[in-house]
Amino acid sequence: MRGWLIGLCCFLWPLQAFALCDGPDYLQSLNAEDRARIDAIVADTPYSKGLFWQAQRDETTLSIIGTMHIYDPRLGPIATRMAPLVEAADLLLVEAGPEEEARMQDALSSDPGLIFIIDGPTLPEQLPEPAWQALVEAAAARQIPAFVAAKMQPWYLALTLAIPACTMPDLAAGARGLDHLLIGLATDADVPIAAVEPWDTLFTLMQDGSAAEQLEMLQLGLVPSDVQTALFVSMLNSYFAENVVEIWESSRLASRSVPGLSPDRAEFLFAETEQAVLIDRNLAWIPRIAAAAQDNDAIVLAVGAAHLPGSSGILNLLAEAGWTITPLAAP
Repeated sequence: MRGWLIGLCCFLWPLQAFALCDGPDYLQSLNAEDRARIDAIVADTPYSKGLFWQAQRDETTLSIIGTMHIYDPRLGPIATRMAPLVEAADLLLVEAGPEEEARMQDALSSDPGLIFIIDGPTLPEQLPEPAWQALVEAAAARQIPAFVAAKMQPWYLALTLAIPACTMPDLAAGARGLDHLLIGLATDADVPIAAVEPWDTLFTLMQDGSAAEQLEMLQLGLVPSDVQTALFVSMLNSYFAENVVEIWESSRLASRSVPGLSPDRAEFLFAETEQAVLIDRNLAWIPRIAAAAQDNDAIVLAVGAAHLPGSSGILNLLAEAGWTITPLAAP
């Protein structure tokens, strides 16, 4: 899915791409009522702020790092700061390690039907013309020709459109997020790497529901491009300010501006996505973390920052399971 550039382009592209994603911050455009609503949710959410935590139970120390999956040059210093923890760990737990990525690539190579429509109507045949034309424009901004987008499974195109167009040069350059920086550190230090879920978890989750529901979910990716770029800038600013809940709630609010969906329907679909992509996965990860703790005394858990906060977030679920949660001091 990602192209790779070599030589000087690899050195220059990331900073250029970062500049392309600069611009207005979505949160700065909110009216007083919406801003107050997000602030109230942040205040009422357990573990709403912070990217670095420690969980202790019995003889096991679990160092928890909230990651960002998309590249930003400011992630390098974070990886450097976390390097001593990773290099001294008995195990690095991530959402998908090298083995899971290899299995995914093998599956995609052997079964194109995982992400492409092999039989039946294509997307332009299933969607109203205005919705399809909006998808064509959004796909083109991500360097995806219309004839390719037409054959994509709705859920896969939805995931693709969730990536802001301004980040595409980073992807083309092979720049990766904090997860992969930490995986690189563990690989170099011969620290074992394991995943908290099977490689096909997201495939299974995103394919749930009827064809009509999948098409509706696809429309959630049609947030206007200027709004999506502003959201991405907001996500970056909030992430490095360690204000994790603010990121998620901004996206929830922005879903109200999706063309063709009523605000109530957009909220319903957003809540369904939250349940499947965050809450259900968090619940499934806790037994895997507990199993890893039986055999390892020092574990680093590096997962997307959105998985950490909330009553159904990883931190609160661990606390309910008997772990003592404290902020992680800098190494």
